Amino acid sequence: MNLYKIVKYIALVIGVVGLILWGRVLMAGDDAIETSADVQASVVTPFLIVAYVVIALIVLLVLFFVLKGLFTGNIKKTLISIGVFILVIIVAYLFSDGTETIMKDGGVLTASESRWIGTGLVTFYILAIGAILLMALSGVRKLIK
Repeated sequence: MNLYKIVKYIALVIGVVGLILWGRVLMAGDDAIETSADVQASVVTPFLIVAYVVIALIVLLVLFFVLKGLFTGNIKKTLISIGVFILVIIVAYLFSDGTETIMKDGGVLTASESRWIGTGLVTFYILAIGAILLMALSGVRKLIK
């Protein structure tokens, strides 16, 4: 039995279990879940456990296949790509600024947190612009050929 069939059957079992648990949540109703801790523990907790198991499986499979591809492929290109990504983050950090902000709920967003949020946004913008430019360049190359 190959890996595809195994993963397909595991996904089917997890899907059926999730569907059954979802049905239990629907049958319990919103009011019962919100008011009773016993109903919440017996109905919602198993649903969350299945979700955590699925997330853990996905993370483990992604790590496995990333490491497998890293060591079987061209490690030089991978390290260069990681280096460029880190460089983009550094540039974004340098261009972002942080100001302390009082939030609506009364909490305080520190200057450091604000700067890291700005870094994430600037990183996204740089990567998005780069992707758009590369797609346009690829299209122009295809038109030229």
